[in-house]
Amino acid sequence: MSSSQWMTQSTGTFSSNVRELARRIDEADAVMVGAGAGLTTACGPEFAYAGERFERHFADFAQRYRFADMYSGGFYPYATLEERWAYWSRYVWLNRYACPVGKPYRDLLDIVADKDHFVLTTNVDHQFQRAGFARDRLFYTQGDYGLFQCSEPCHQQTYDNRDAIEAMVERQRDMRIPYDLIPRCPRCGKPMSMNLRADDSFVEDEGWHLACDRYVSWCDEHEGQRVVFLELGVGGNTPVIIKYPFWQMVARNPHAFYAQVNYGEVIAPAAIADRTVLLDADAAKVLAAVKACR
Repeated sequence: MSSSQWMTQSTGTFSSNVRELARRIDEADAVMVGAGAGLTTACGPEFAYAGERFERHFADFAQRYRFADMYSGGFYPYATLEERWAYWSRYVWLNRYACPVGKPYRDLLDIVADKDHFVLTTNVDHQFQRAGFARDRLFYTQGDYGLFQCSEPCHQQTYDNRDAIEAMVERQRDMRIPYDLIPRCPRCGKPMSMNLRADDSFVEDEGWHLACDRYVSWCDEHEGQRVVFLELGVGGNTPVIIKYPFWQMVARNPHAFYAQVNYGEVIAPAAIADRTVLLDADAAKVLAAVKACR
């Protein structure tokens, strides 16, 4: 497409955009939220994967393996499973179980609680449920830090991992866990892996498919209604999951409204410009302001 077919800047002042978004939500029949990693990033430094928080919790790994952030550490080719699970258990405990609930998630729930809403997210940190969103209104497309799966995988089932992760954290020494704590598949005995979408071994279990069905049903039930599609912190890495479907559903429904909040990068088709607000801004600031308007 030519540049004239795209919107790539905020559509108005911060205040005017916030007021418009708040008004649209007030008048809407329903709200569909699409959330990416930027929403958790907006929660502040206590959720950062790099910098001071990384150094505080992973200085030993950084010194030995020479990576500079938590994300990179997840891809490091550890020589043993004892090392790999020492890293991953600390990583999961910190980002799934021991972290606080981010204020932007709580503000978002306050904004949409009185509306028929649904959440489609690529985030895997469980912040939505911890903030109080109902499980049956959530579709985690890319997995969950709180779940194991068979690394093979020999079957399509996932397993809660809190107890196993906590034991690994408590018993690891010198960046290794005891051999007997390596999680293994209860069916085939092979090592477990995290239930995170990285390749075609990702397990889509019964809960995943039920959530997918609920998402599709929700979209079908609200077709043609006044729906606000609220996209928060979604970049360009996986646009086919949230961004492109939202654009398509807004284009098909003349009563729908699209709002995109993404710090540092906003883009939408000019074809839906009359029903779009783009905010190149921090999601925490936007959600706090919208909440104050309502």
